[in-house]
Amino acid sequence: MNLDNKLIFFFSALGAFNSLVLSVYFLFFLKQINKSDYFLGGLLAVLSIRVWKSLFFYFNPELSKAYLQIGLSACFLIGPFLYFYTKSKVSTSKQLDKLFYFQISTLLLIIFGVGFLYPYQQNIALWTKYFYRIIDYQWLAYIIAAAILLKSTLRKIFLKNEKLNYDEVWTISVFFGVFTIWIAYYTANYTSYILGAFSFSFVFYLSGLLLFHRRKKDFVVSVKKEKYADIQINKNEANQFLEKIQFALTEEKIYKNPNLTLPILAKKVNIRPQLLSQLLNDNLNKNFSQFINEYRIEEAKQILKENNNLKIEIIAEKSGFNSNNTFYTAFKKVTGTTPARFINS
Repeated sequence: MNLDNKLIFFFSALGAFNSLVLSVYFLFFLKQINKSDYFLGGLLAVLSIRVWKSLFFYFNPELSKAYLQIGLSACFLIGPFLYFYTKSKVSTSKQLDKLFYFQISTLLLIIFGVGFLYPYQQNIALWTKYFYRIIDYQWLAYIIAAAILLKSTLRKIFLKNEKLNYDEVWTISVFFGVFTIWIAYYTANYTSYILGAFSFSFVFYLSGLLLFHRRKKDFVVSVKKEKYADIQINKNEANQFLEKIQFALTEEKIYKNPNLTLPILAKKVNIRPQLLSQLLNDNLNKNFSQFINEYRIEEAKQILKENNNLKIEIIAEKSGFNSNNTFYTAFKKVTGTTPARFINS
């Protein structure tokens, strides 16, 4: 292997290796994993498998056909993981998990069924002429579906008065990274087979640098300046954030945690604390305490309706308050009456 090939192998393998390490981290070692982290971990894993297959085959054309089949099969899952990662970033649909498991289960059945009935080793022409194209176009279809989900975010790139936040920059980076890799593999017949693996490393590190630069800029701005800056949150963006917040509060009922703070909620819905504070103030005309206490009081009212014999301290604790006095004050402020009068009425 000459020096040029060694460098190509090194840089391509470096990106694939780091991607594989990150996928394991996202899937198994992240302390507070959410849906988007899970989908991103799966996406990095299948991309790594595809890239490793390309690397080994390029430098060893006599590689077992079983490895080629595994690499191409992994491509069948890249599009779905990209789509569901994107969907988890822009939507809080309750059907997301069911839809994901249904599609992935169906695709896995297809992968194993086709692989068993038509193994690559005995059906090389079938895989290279037909299955390869089917995989490519299926991958592209999911890329287009992801682009439709990101249309409002993509529009911001061309608008001078709109700015992408950190989360949006990362999502866009992942999308364009996968799209670039697809183009590299799709045009491999006209360029070079190794270009897909090499482009993966390039996109992987370029995205990292872009995110580092963006995050550094975010930290340069002081918290006070960001909180009171005269910047209006885009209506569509605000609605997306509010949907995520509502889902976390109504479905997961995290307001029951008496130690819930604005930074904790912000981390839960993947937005910056300053942006969450601005969102509540500008769009709901409420501060964080008012906003959370309203959910807690609704919980307390429901408990009182179901069992009005419980002690106040138990109701306060079940609703997410850390003291009776705080519960009593918040209840009167929200409802205009006391818990005792509410029971009597």
